[in-house]
Amino acid sequence: LHQCGLPREIAIELFQTFVIRGLIKQHLASNIGIAKSKIREKEPIVGGILQEVMRGHPVLLNRAPTLHRLGIQAFQPILVEERAICLHPLVCKGFNADFDGDQMAVHVPLSLEAQ
Repeated sequence: LHQCGLPREIAIELFQTFVIRGLIKQHLASNIGIAKSKIREKEPIVGGILQEVMRGHPVLLNRAPTLHRLGIQAFQPILVEERAICLHPLVCKGFNADFDGDQMAVHVPLSLEAQ
């Protein structure tokens, strides 16, 4: 109920700066360019770092138009292999999601205060 599934492509794009920092911090890349190439080439180590980063960063899902407070909600992201955002059926009513091609925006709060 508190988790949402994010496709790997979306997660990499959202958390790219955190993954780059993780690669450099763990001495798996010596600079930003090498880190970006590891991400682009989908090296297996990137997946592990992405999992670690996602554990510490909640995401906000927003379905426009946001007419009430349940139109934007916070979730703990998990990686999924699908190509769509996965939601628990009980949170769909708040978003008025009916799975007929709805679009959702995903936001990552950057600062600790925003989280």
